[in-house]
Amino acid sequence: MANFQSPGKNNSIISGTTLTSWSRQQKIAMIAGFVILGFLITMSACSKQASKPALVGISKPESTTQANATPAPSTTPAPAPLSKKKAKKRPSAIVTYNDPNTGVSFRYPRKYDLASGESVVGQIVGAGPMPMNFVEAGGSPVVSVALPPASYPGTDFSAAFFNVNVNRSLSEQECSQFGVVDSSNPDGEALNPEKVEVGSIQLDKTTDFTGDGAQQTEAQYFHRHVNGACYEFVLGLDTAGFGTDAKIEAVNRDEVFAKLEKILSSVKIQPVEVEKEQVAAQATATEQPAK
Repeated sequence: MANFQSPGKNNSIISGTTLTSWSRQQKIAMIAGFVILGFLITMSACSKQASKPALVGISKPESTTQANATPAPSTTPAPAPLSKKKAKKRPSAIVTYNDPNTGVSFRYPRKYDLASGESVVGQIVGAGPMPMNFVEAGGSPVVSVALPPASYPGTDFSAAFFNVNVNRSLSEQECSQFGVVDSSNPDGEALNPEKVEVGSIQLDKTTDFTGDGAQQTEAQYFHRHVNGACYEFVLGLDTAGFGTDAKIEAVNRDEVFAKLEKILSSVKIQPVEVEKEQVAAQATATEQPAK
């Protein structure tokens, strides 16, 4: 007798087998999905952790560069620029003397001593009183310049000076004469004045020497007639002590007079107005015969 199974039972067996088979596949798929998901999550977490230091490392230099490029504004006011100090000009070593009353001007070293007018007498060591050398009285001092007393230490140098005098009562002929002339002629006769040119002017010149074993004075006199008056320029040198002390040497006279002549060579005499009384006196003096 044939065994027959009921349709319901077969269907339940098939469906059970099918269900069992689907459940296994599903489980495997689900497990695989979870594994893949876990792997992806793990990789994502690792990649995030690895990327964080890189981002931090890049952001720091950018912020530093930006800070250096655009510094924060300062509220402190900028200091005012320092003004350049003007360099002080040193005074010139050479100065110019100018007398508008006589028109005389000349240049001399600033370190020399200067006295003018009546104060010349006795104010400069060795410079006064120095006798004038006009042929007639009436002269007056204008200015005197003296070398510093310590110009030649260890020598018999005492003083050296440049004097200017003026006599408004002398004619041109009288101005060319001197009250004291050079008496150094071996024959004992006085030497006539000589014509010399110093700088840009012509002058009449004579010399004089006085003194003894203790002190000597040597002077050179120069005359020029201009502006209706007689101008006198004196180059003088005083010495003392040579021969009395073995430690004292004789000063180089040529060197001293060269310094004085340099002042004389710079002399200029500008025209000045002559008062009527002086013109009349000059005319009277001209009419008188020369002595």
